[in-house]
Amino acid sequence: MPKLILFDVDGTLVDSGGAGREALDRTLLQLTGIGNGFQSVSFGGKTDMQILREALSGHGLKTDREFVGGFFDCYPTHLKAAMATRTSLLKPRVRELLQTLQGRSGIFLGLLTGNVEIGARMKLEPFLLNSFFSFGAFGDDEEDRNLLLPVAVRRFTARQGIAVDYSDCVVIGDTPQDVACAKAFAAPCIAVGTGYSPIEHLHATDADLVLEDLSDANLIVRWIEGL
Repeated sequence: MPKLILFDVDGTLVDSGGAGREALDRTLLQLTGIGNGFQSVSFGGKTDMQILREALSGHGLKTDREFVGGFFDCYPTHLKAAMATRTSLLKPRVRELLQTLQGRSGIFLGLLTGNVEIGARMKLEPFLLNSFFSFGAFGDDEEDRNLLLPVAVRRFTARQGIAVDYSDCVVIGDTPQDVACAKAFAAPCIAVGTGYSPIEHLHATDADLVLEDLSDANLIVRWIEGL
């Protein structure tokens, strides 16, 4: 059976230096006049839609569809500006891992991230990583991260004409929420300690493999091929 490997973005593939939070703050300021509007919201492992809803609720604002749509129409402009002033970093040896996986027969790469798609693509673009990921599931598909794996599988099947079971998917992320969204469908998961969550918190999850980082491509490929 083919293997579908689904990567989180922030903390797993890249570190955008806080550009996402700054862009969300700037967008909310533009639309409502509220400054530092996301200051009290924890971002780790959440979708952008969930983060926005929590912020709006905290300020006593409604989260109607028209406002949310307008918010994410404005967000890319502010993300571009924030990324221009902040230093983005590629996580250790991510490119080598992606190249190794891409070269294996029967292995397909996608994204599973809480970012809205345009935000995810913008964060990956400085490192020319978008070409590795022809599809994915994103924070503008579902507010609940635990519903994103079926979205990714449906998109893969629509593009490739290949049906895959959830057990043939591997979710790779840096938070307990990444693990939870895989385990909601009994999919294997690799948790990596390069992002928001201390590695001891990752060891306390149901992750099938916990790594300090993604630098050992051969180990990861052997583990995936052994599933």
